[in-house]
Amino acid sequence: MRSARIVKMRTACVLGAMALAFAAGGRVSAAEVAAGISGPIGKGIWCYFADAESQKNALPSLAMEKARPGIGAADAATPDGPRFEAQGEKTIIRFAVAPNTSLYGTGSVAGPVLRNGRTVTLWNTDAYGYDDANPSLYQSHPWILAVLPSGKTKGIMIDSSYRMTIAMPSLGGGDIVVTVDGGPMPPVIVIERDTPQEVVKALAELTGTITLPPKWALGYHQCRYSYNPDSKVKEIADGFRSRKIPLDVIWMDIDYMDKFRVFTFDKAQFPDPKGLNSYLHGKGVHNVWMIDPGVAADPSKFGPEGYFVFEQAMAGNHPVQKADGTTFFGEVWPGKCVFPDYTRKETREWWGGLYKDFMANGIDGIWNDMNEPAVFNVPSKTMPENNLHRADKDLGGDGPHLRYHNVYGMFMVKASREGIMEANPEKRPFVLSRANFLGGHRYAATWTGDNSANWYHLETSVPMALNMGMSGQPFAGPDIGGFAGNGPAGGEGKLFARWMGFGAMMPFARGHTGKGNIDKEPWSFGPEVESTCRDAINRRMRFMPYFYTLFQEASVNGMPVIRPVYWADVQDPTLRSEDDAFLIGNDLLVVPDMVPDRTRVSAMPRGNWAPIDFTKSDAAEKADPDLPKMFVRPGSIVPTGPVMQFVDEKPLEPILIVNLDEHGKATGTMYEDAGDGWGYKKGDYLLTTYHAERSGGSVVVKAAKSEGNRERPKRNVNVRVISGGVEHAGSGEDGKEITVNIKP
Repeated sequence: MRSARIVKMRTACVLGAMALAFAAGGRVSAAEVAAGISGPIGKGIWCYFADAESQKNALPSLAMEKARPGIGAADAATPDGPRFEAQGEKTIIRFAVAPNTSLYGTGSVAGPVLRNGRTVTLWNTDAYGYDDANPSLYQSHPWILAVLPSGKTKGIMIDSSYRMTIAMPSLGGGDIVVTVDGGPMPPVIVIERDTPQEVVKALAELTGTITLPPKWALGYHQCRYSYNPDSKVKEIADGFRSRKIPLDVIWMDIDYMDKFRVFTFDKAQFPDPKGLNSYLHGKGVHNVWMIDPGVAADPSKFGPEGYFVFEQAMAGNHPVQKADGTTFFGEVWPGKCVFPDYTRKETREWWGGLYKDFMANGIDGIWNDMNEPAVFNVPSKTMPENNLHRADKDLGGDGPHLRYHNVYGMFMVKASREGIMEANPEKRPFVLSRANFLGGHRYAATWTGDNSANWYHLETSVPMALNMGMSGQPFAGPDIGGFAGNGPAGGEGKLFARWMGFGAMMPFARGHTGKGNIDKEPWSFGPEVESTCRDAINRRMRFMPYFYTLFQEASVNGMPVIRPVYWADVQDPTLRSEDDAFLIGNDLLVVPDMVPDRTRVSAMPRGNWAPIDFTKSDAAEKADPDLPKMFVRPGSIVPTGPVMQFVDEKPLEPILIVNLDEHGKATGTMYEDAGDGWGYKKGDYLLTTYHAERSGGSVVVKAAKSEGNRERPKRNVNVRVISGGVEHAGSGEDGKEITVNIKP
């Protein structure tokens, strides 16, 4: 029933609209009106409703970490809000955008980082081999970041999980037009701050932050569809170790299962999963195993022993239902399947409980795939929109799949995460998800989906990860090398090397390829590519102290790990559309040559950004063209370390990279803890602020401030001061002043 949604207007306007509609023989549609009820819900954060009726009928927020706050009284500080319009079952929401306003966000989207002139459909979709013409991909983030020429920024959240389309105007200005396909008129949240950084932090106040991941999850990951049998898994792990290429995680795709039945193992190919995982752990390698939502539902395939997951699902009344209340069946990898209704607490608890015995096999992490949910052999690629979810009351209660589709994956990973934590309460969980929703970063990392081995997907990897970060998801990255296909004939190795060069510096760094493709391990393309890949992954390991510090920051305030270049100077218009280069934190700039022989030069922020390289043995040696150039911000200290074959292979002996500003000063921080477990929440961590200052012909570096109860290790600290294009080295005991002489 949508009649209750019609926006109230002046009587004359209503009568005029009705007269026109009846004369044309069409339906009555409310005229566009400004938000009728608005007020603050936090400092610099406002909520807007179309009218009192819309406020009364508003559904609970599925994006926010806690219930949507009540609004205060509107005052002079309340900015102009959106305009609402009802069009049958749809809601149209418009926001005026001033000329030269740069638009970002909208989550997992292909194409350039700047979203002006683009239209995005938020409807989680299995989008194998997508391009930027695809209106919808695997995740939905109803969130827009609007940056004015001055740098002042608005964040706009349309607080609805229904399918919606977001059409963004060009840089010439106009309206952002949002079309919501169903449900009551949603509230709109607007955040205003002086910078995009502050807006993203405010978003985290509403949607929460990631939990600090286990440190091993920040290393390099290797995957394919599939490594089987188990001897192949061991061979890959041994290959990394014998070639001295760092590896922290190896992944098991769907073929490890018995007939694709989740929570089972193929006894012929994986007879001893616990023994396999023990072997990997002995090599310093962690493991991640796939679990899909589709539960095999064809008893004729089960044999006399049956299939416990399906039997429990039916006995507990856990599957999603059709509109008539009967069980919905759909086809996925196992064939006929049922799909757990993760919007129900009872179902999430049942699903989570399945992980206890599964994780007892020494499993470290979980990969939830196909959870849009994907359904085979139907035009929609998913279940019917009128399917019934019997959702918890605090989620809004019973509702159609049209409402809960975009959050299906999010509630699946919530259930998985909670089950893993119950199984291994002493460890930090790691979950990767293909499908998700705004706020779902609280439960899982993500990747950019089933990309292809071509130069387009290489190029779009960076802007996709950047917009994910600006949409609240800091833990993201592409399938390095491309999942679908082999790459350009004769140029597969060049593509893989170039992709590994910058992909190893993404927040989530995983090489992956599909079934039937050529091998895509770092050594698969010959010694030259292998050398590039080794150097690229070695770089990541050297910068691991910096990465870990940034993930700790993300867990506190929601800041993305990688950031667009314009964040270095929000008032510089030349940086607004840069989407090849990117920042890691505030202090490290990565400048890849994305495509061979391209003439476009990446936009660089102003200032003395000093080049840094760990790969060349001397200044005369030519830099590897497949590795990105890297620069350190003036006034910064970047914590690095030695190469390790896996994180925490040996105790850290920090290497501090120092680039002084024009005043001869620099600062930086380094975070340390046990790398896993929850001791850091009780103070078992060490956060050190280092300070450097030039005095005459020397630079003095010291630990200026410390936080946490963790004892500072007795260790040596190496310092590299970059001055005038020359590096000057020094060392000393951590915690004491270290003097580096600057040679003329």
